[in-house]
Amino acid sequence: METSARRILVVEDEPTIAESVAARLRAEGYTVDIAHDGPAAVDADAAGDPDLVVLDVMLPGFDGLEVCRRIQARRPVPVLMLTARTDETDMLVGLGVGADDYLTKPFSMRVLAARVHALLRRMDRTAAPVAAIVVGDLRIDTDQRRVWRADTETQLTPLEFELLVHLARRPRAVLARERLLNDIWGWADASGTRAVDSHIKALRRKLGADLIRTVHGVGYALEAR
Repeated sequence: METSARRILVVEDEPTIAESVAARLRAEGYTVDIAHDGPAAVDADAAGDPDLVVLDVMLPGFDGLEVCRRIQARRPVPVLMLTARTDETDMLVGLGVGADDYLTKPFSMRVLAARVHALLRRMDRTAAPVAAIVVGDLRIDTDQRRVWRADTETQLTPLEFELLVHLARRPRAVLARERLLNDIWGWADASGTRAVDSHIKALRRKLGADLIRTVHGVGYALEAR
């Protein structure tokens, strides 16, 4: 799909930053909507069904974390979170509520555009040559992007789904954090390994703590039951 067909929602309370981000993304060929506070962001998401949300953490009305919770509860959508906070805990909280990636302010528009491209490419990628993956009592429909465990369906964020499929294709195989970062996030270095850990924690919370085994100092493996 061409970028011109893509709609991105930019949520940022600073008008200058919002317009700069929107201008860069429009120059890349995207259609861009802007919201300046939490309630307006939730309304804009419901009205426009954007393909991706660029979301600031600090917003009037209610913050970006609450915005992320609400829009992910309605439907899975990739979220790139912007934060002025450098505390790793804040970043992990953002990933925990459904954000797929994050940038710390100040950031370059070139890096932001590259992260947006990477997130959308990941959503476009064919998940598997077959429509279903079954591992024990875990069932994944890759065409409809739906997941069940023991006949109970669970909603995952786009990145959680991608990570689960990646592990489920190789049941019991131990995949290193660095490999997951490269394959799923597209990061060439290991600086974001805590992002992997945060998303694994979310998968365990949603699908059961016994599903994914930690191999300390190496990575993770999906266990067939």
